Amino acid sequence: MSSFPAIPAAFDRPRAGEVDVLVVAGEHSGDQHAAKLVAELRGAHPRLRIAAFGGPCLREAGAQLLFDMTGFSAVGIVEILAAYPFYRKLFDRVVAWTLQWKPRLVVLVDYPGLNLRLADRLRRGGLSRAGGGTTAVIQYVSPQLWAWKPKRRFTMARDLDSVGTLFPFEPSVYADTRLDARFVGHPFAEPTHESPLRYDPDGPVLLLPGSRPKPVRKIFPALIEAFARFRRTHPGRRALVLHTGGEVHAELYRLCAEYGDAAKGIDLRPVAEGAVGASAALVSSGTMSLTVALAGIPGAVVYRAHPLTWVVGRRLIAGRVDHLGIANILLQRAAWPEYLQSACEPGALADRLSLCIDNPAERVRATADAIELHATLAARSGSTPAEWAASFLGA
Repeated sequence: MSSFPAIPAAFDRPRAGEVDVLVVAGEHSGDQHAAKLVAELRGAHPRLRIAAFGGPCLREAGAQLLFDMTGFSAVGIVEILAAYPFYRKLFDRVVAWTLQWKPRLVVLVDYPGLNLRLADRLRRGGLSRAGGGTTAVIQYVSPQLWAWKPKRRFTMARDLDSVGTLFPFEPSVYADTRLDARFVGHPFAEPTHESPLRYDPDGPVLLLPGSRPKPVRKIFPALIEAFARFRRTHPGRRALVLHTGGEVHAELYRLCAEYGDAAKGIDLRPVAEGAVGASAALVSSGTMSLTVALAGIPGAVVYRAHPLTWVVGRRLIAGRVDHLGIANILLQRAAWPEYLQSACEPGALADRLSLCIDNPAERVRATADAIELHATLAARSGSTPAEWAASFLGA
């Protein structure tokens, strides 16, 4: 969105006059993750007084929502610069509220661009334990330091009491710091999690080029052409592109129109319309690639970027990770083959789709890999996000 809501001169007082836990979640995914933590925390400790800067999921989970952080965003350099005064004012007032009401625990959820700055301000303000105060400040969802900006771990160790990681290999990233880093399980591996995807041998092929306009422009043309080639030998098959609406939907629609007959059989559908069954998938690296893998859908990870971006990016992560898809990083092998940059070309992708559809062994392999992924990502006994958070309250 390009419009921003009015920021109140002062946020509401805590309903109970005091607050035990403050949750800060700045995006839809963070709001969802935080809501699960809060619901479990309140279930085990119903007397806890919880407030949040987050979104509707946190409100539904029982937190007092002080400001909805999920209904706006700025994407692109021009928009971000124009929105700077709004974000500066919002940040300052979040800090002021927190310093005034002194929660016993602050849970920062993902959104490191804001949350790590907030941790620094709470330390410098003398509120957090790191700054000589009594408030514990913890970060739920570690930034991907194993791929980008690894030196941030030292400022995190300075400002935070603990970080709860979603991936089991992440605590080792902090091994050379004093920071208490704990694997608390991935939300997608929780028993109550309802995946938006499932395997269906008769379902459409998923074409998932990403959730932002620029990657879509780079990746989707190759997927359109790959599906057109695949359909020559599988004429009854259709493809489905899931999207989040807005600019992404407009870009997908434009490209389908531009490619004309090559885009026949491709349908566009909002993610919000519910669960989808699919027979195979070509998916851009990112969260959705993990969702596909956990659903046991065979396919491939695809990625294209501007050549300069690609070269710089590869140099930055060189020696840290061997794969781009998170499922492959977790399994330490190319379980879902990766077609990156020049390898992301229609002929190879069409051949991969054909193999996934025609060879039952691909489905068997994808199912076994999904089972292994679930076991890898499941929280260990006594180490759920809520149990981790409660440990800083003496609850």
